[in-house]
Amino acid sequence: MIKVFGPMKSLLVGTFSNGAKRTPQWQLDLAEGDDAGFFPANSAVWAVHGGMPTIVAGIRALLMQALHPAALAGVQDHSNYRDDPLARLANTIRWIFTVSYGSTAAARSASDWVLRLHEPVRGDYVDGHGVARSYTANDPELLRWVHIAFTDAFLSAHKIWGRPIPGGPDAYVREWAQAGELMGVESPPLSEEAMRRQLDHWYDAGELRSDERVAETVAFIRNAPLHPALRPGYRVLFAAAVASLEPKYRELLGLRTARLGPVPLPVRLATKVTLGVIHLALGRVGPSEQAARDRLRRLGYEA
Repeated sequence: MIKVFGPMKSLLVGTFSNGAKRTPQWQLDLAEGDDAGFFPANSAVWAVHGGMPTIVAGIRALLMQALHPAALAGVQDHSNYRDDPLARLANTIRWIFTVSYGSTAAARSASDWVLRLHEPVRGDYVDGHGVARSYTANDPELLRWVHIAFTDAFLSAHKIWGRPIPGGPDAYVREWAQAGELMGVESPPLSEEAMRRQLDHWYDAGELRSDERVAETVAFIRNAPLHPALRPGYRVLFAAAVASLEPKYRELLGLRTARLGPVPLPVRLATKVTLGVIHLALGRVGPSEQAARDRLRRLGYEA
């Protein structure tokens, strides 16, 4: 089995860690720390973030976040995602896993590091009503959009392709609100209903915008510069992210569900198979989760 999936595992690890040939040191360092962190091993956050649907969720989150013109302006004007997209992906994964699995000190440090990176990110954009405005990346309302789009994406993908969540969807939204607070989000939603209500508020108020910048970003995400061996699987996962979107957001993004002529393609089944293969290649427990479990056992917690 290792011989069969070894090359694929190397490609996947390299993709998720910006070319690293082995487990990055920061993941191993999650075994360090003096407390259990913000989320216990039986938490909804561990259940969701430890599953393979997170890969679909990441694509969906990028698509959704592109609909807010201030968030998109920050990425396009201050990010090198076109030249080095894997670096941005690796940094995002590092923050997610550190907050999910690390000690409270590690989670706070990782979040403060991201906020410091955001400090110089500011500029101008045209809002959904055609009005010129200014933005800063650490604006609480903009951070709220990013947090809610993320939470919605990870919960939605897991509900389709993941296992039952301990405590249900509300537990995940409530728990992950802690991550929002670490990033400066004021009063993040604490239930799935409240999250959907806040998400739809931007849509109903006309705050979201679809223009050529959105189309350019969508095209880049659709055709991400991956190793040729990973592209067939990625096409399935991109189609899954599109299918998981609510129709009104899919329409804003100019996307359609995968079809062969008038016939819908079996995206859910194909995605389940693709995620299963990735799971076999990467292993049952990822290095971040394993390091966290080692820390919990060292501290005397059940892991």
